[in-house]
Amino acid sequence: MKISRSVSIIFAGFLLCAGLLCHVGNADAAKKMPEFSLKTVAGDQVVDSTALRGKILLINFWATWCPPCRKEIPFLMELHKKYQRKEFSVIGISLDQGGKRLVQKFVDKLQINYPIVIGDAKIAKSFGGVVGIPVSFLVDREGNLVKRYDGYVSENILAKDIERLLD
Repeated sequence: MKISRSVSIIFAGFLLCAGLLCHVGNADAAKKMPEFSLKTVAGDQVVDSTALRGKILLINFWATWCPPCRKEIPFLMELHKKYQRKEFSVIGISLDQGGKRLVQKFVDKLQINYPIVIGDAKIAKSFGGVVGIPVSFLVDREGNLVKRYDGYVSENILAKDIERLLD
């Protein structure tokens, strides 16, 4: 029994380290935003990465059950509203397993003002891997991933980084 538990702990540790090594390796590589085309949870729009070129974007991976994600949403809405006229947009990619209906109900309740799409492991991997959430990526007008934010990030930090790209 003790050996089985020890093997399980070692295996879990190995998986964690492998995931972190993969994450660290990809975090430093400058790269273009991956191409994707996903329907919004409302179903009335398609968010197409190629059509977004020329805009500054904040791509935010999140989930309805994630407390830090929920804490970020009000100021992500403010940033979207504040800089929208300057060709900036927040795009929310939900990693919820509960389906579109669950996410749409949450979006409606909070009256989220930026596009929300449902993501999966494939899109998370295309961004270099998402080990935990929230994770956000700042994208410049040329489609370059210029900054990655792992975990909760303050409105002040995001606003400063966005304003640097807008200038």
